[in-house]
Amino acid sequence: VHIPDMEQGGLSATKAISIPFSNAIPQLPIMDIENCMLCGQCEKACPTNAIDYFQKPEEFTITAKTAVITTGFDLLAVKDNVQYGNGRIPNVIDSLQMERLLAPHGPYNRVLRPSDGMEPDSIAYVQCAGSRDKSMGVSYCSRVCCMYAIKQAMLLSGSLPLADIIIYYMDIRAFGKGYEQFYQNAKAMGIEFVKAKVARIDKGENGSAQVRYELQDGSGIATTDHDLVVLSMGMVPGWNPEPICPVSKDSDQFITSIKPKISPVLTNMDGLFVAGAAAGPKDIVDTITESGSAAMEAAKFMSKSLMED
Repeated sequence: VHIPDMEQGGLSATKAISIPFSNAIPQLPIMDIENCMLCGQCEKACPTNAIDYFQKPEEFTITAKTAVITTGFDLLAVKDNVQYGNGRIPNVIDSLQMERLLAPHGPYNRVLRPSDGMEPDSIAYVQCAGSRDKSMGVSYCSRVCCMYAIKQAMLLSGSLPLADIIIYYMDIRAFGKGYEQFYQNAKAMGIEFVKAKVARIDKGENGSAQVRYELQDGSGIATTDHDLVVLSMGMVPGWNPEPICPVSKDSDQFITSIKPKISPVLTNMDGLFVAGAAAGPKDIVDTITESGSAAMEAAKFMSKSLMED
C-alpha cells in the first residue's frame, strides 16, 4: 500500500508502514492504520513481534510544574484559497513543497514539475497568497514569506540558470539585518520583481499555470503563463489550546503574550510559557531565541516553586 509522503509535501509516495521522516528519533517505523489493508504480512515479517493490530489508543496524564507551548504553525488550508489553483492545478504548489524540491533528498532530487516531470523554464512566486486578506480570515502579514521566497528564488537561479523567475508582490518586507542587501542581490542575479496583486490562477496550455494580476502602478490587468507557480501562503496557528487550557489568544487566534516587549514568552497563566510561531508568525532565528528564553523562564519558575515547597 502506497500513500502520499507528507514529508515530501505529498509530491512522492511512501508505504503505509514506514519511518515518518528522515530525522525521526528514534528511527522506528509507524503504521498508518487508516490506510493499512490489515493483510497481516508485516506482522508475520516483523522479527521482534512489535506489530499488534489489537492495540488501542491510550490517554496519559502527565503532572508537571510548568509547560512551554511550541505548537508551531500551519499553512492556510488549500480550500481557503481556491482562486490560486492550489489543489486543482498540478503545477501550482506551496512554499513548503518547493522547499522539498530544493532539498538534497527531495522527492525528485532536483526541481521538476509535478505534472510531467519536466524542468520548468518559467517559475513564478505569488506573495501574500492568503496573508493580508480579510476575506480569508488572515488580515496580518506572515513576516517570513518575502525572505524565504527570495532565498528559494536565488537557489532556483543557481540550479536552473536558464529559467525565468518572477516574484509577484504587494510589498517586499526585508526588515532584518542584511535582508535589504539580500533583496538587492536577488535583483542583481536577474530575478524579476513585479509589484502586483494576483487575482487568480487558471490552467494554461501544455500544463502551464496562467497568472492573472493587477499591476500596482495603475497600468492595468495582465496575464502571464508560467511552467510552475509557487504560493507563499499565509501562516495560521497550528493548535487550538481551548480544549486543554484557558490561555488567552489574540484576534488572530495566536497565543497572547502579556509582556510582548519585555518578555514575549509570558502568558496569562502562571507556569505556562509560549515560544515561536505559537505566539505569531516568526522566522527560525526569532523562534530559537524565544525558545531559549522560554526554557530559562520555565527553569526559573520551577526553581521558585521548589524553594516555596
